Amino acid sequence: MTDNTNTTPEKEAGKSRKSTRRTGRSARTPRKAARTAEAKATETGNKGKTPAKPKSAQESARKKATQAKPLQSMQTQVSARAGGGKNTLRIIPLGGLQEIGKNITALEYGNDIVIIDCGVMFPKDDQPGIDLVVPDMTYLEKNQSKIRGLVLTHGHEDHIGSVPFLLRKFTVPVYGTELTNALVGIKLKEHRLGTNMLHVIAPGEMLQLGKFKLEFIHVNHSIAGALAIAIHTPIGTIIHTGDFKIDYTPVDSAVTDLGKFAELGSKGVLLLMGESTNAERPGYTMSERTVGESMRGFFSGAKGRVIVAMFASNVHRVQQVADLAMHFGRKIALVGRSLLNVSKAAMELGLLHIPEGRLIEIDDVDRYDDDEIVILTTGSQGETMAGLTRMSVGAHQKISIRETDTIILSATPIPGNERARGG
Repeated sequence: MTDNTNTTPEKEAGKSRKSTRRTGRSARTPRKAARTAEAKATETGNKGKTPAKPKSAQESARKKATQAKPLQSMQTQVSARAGGGKNTLRIIPLGGLQEIGKNITALEYGNDIVIIDCGVMFPKDDQPGIDLVVPDMTYLEKNQSKIRGLVLTHGHEDHIGSVPFLLRKFTVPVYGTELTNALVGIKLKEHRLGTNMLHVIAPGEMLQLGKFKLEFIHVNHSIAGALAIAIHTPIGTIIHTGDFKIDYTPVDSAVTDLGKFAELGSKGVLLLMGESTNAERPGYTMSERTVGESMRGFFSGAKGRVIVAMFASNVHRVQQVADLAMHFGRKIALVGRSLLNVSKAAMELGLLHIPEGRLIEIDDVDRYDDDEIVILTTGSQGETMAGLTRMSVGAHQKISIRETDTIILSATPIPGNERARGG
């Protein structure tokens, strides 16, 4: 069951969410832009009648799950000095504001709409019976003739998970990097939808969608193929950072293009929509390379199997674990559908390199000594149905935890998941 949250006109450490989408604060424009643009935030939400009181406790719980609390959303209008009418640029967060997940934002100018991201949110403890929470797309349905395309910043579930639900309602061109599109394609096939609407984009390219001219910028993140977007409009430039981290020594050596951000800033930016999750925490996020270095000590001291739980989408970390496994003469087994899907797609695209013969099937694990095995699995967030969770309670059909196993949780809890992690 999915939950259509009633909203109107979204990881790893170092990530954050759009400040205009996730903190509930209206966007701040630079002083120069503020003199030539008028920003107005109007809080919108469900303003209908209060639902009738359920007749039973069971019915009450069901209603609580399927009618999620209205998002304290906003519609921001940025108008030229002339003001109003066709010169109005509307930025409409339909999800991802004041919450972790369900990221989707629409930009509207005249008769053109561009959608950025289309994600899901996973249910909370007070939403029994709900598998996924998806954005309310009513506004997009009513204005689908204006939609020029859906642009995806990266392939995390909270940014692409609702794409199949949107494409069931209406067909639009979808733009993403190679890995992002590969992951979306897997979802579309599972939903028995075609993939001919997927178009590959890359950093440095430009894309014209109606009155919007989009410029794609490489950023580092805990998944390959992440982008920021400079959206050039008739009244000014908007920067949508996507999810990002500043990593000067990334595994693939491709650093965030800070020079492009500086160039855009020197020309003037009307509005910055930037990440904010964990922004209140002092310090900085360590480089992805240091994670691999820290895991080396656990590998060298392990007497039995090494089980690493991590985000399936973190291809660079999968590569580092694979490199360590090869260094210590261990075979690698992958557990979890999402991990298998992402790894297969990444290997086909040349983003993940595991030599032939090093990767084995989970059924073959017991054919080797324990000190010859590394098991990569999902479940770093304590998800009920993920691999590590089922192993830990003896519910996994293939693998059970042994006393000699070394278990590494190689992921920082997503905000809100601390309880599931036991934190």
